[in-house]
Amino acid sequence: MTSVRKKHTTQTKVKVAIEAIKGEKTGSQITSKYGVHLSQVNTWKKQALASIPDAFSKNKTKQTEEQQTLIDELYKQIGQLKVENDFLKKVIDFPRWSTQKMA
Repeated sequence: MTSVRKKHTTQTKVKVAIEAIKGEKTGSQITSKYGVHLSQVNTWKKQALASIPDAFSKNKTKQTEEQQTLIDELYKQIGQLKVENDFLKKVIDFPRWSTQKMA
């Protein structure tokens, strides 16, 4: 007999993690309420606690802006290289193509 894995939404994970962090309910109460295993509750709790410092970091937005600028620049370079590549392909094929027509 195979069991079907549940896919939990982000909202559910957050609710479970917050309840686990608060500590107002026992682990078994949380697991029975949401239908998840205790180890999963602990994993989501650890993930939530680990991501809290990033939520208040100002460097995150600065880094994101720098990354977006870099991505835009790289896309420009890719576009330029594609144009150059297509041009060079045409130039290389031109002599062969023109001699084949004359023969």
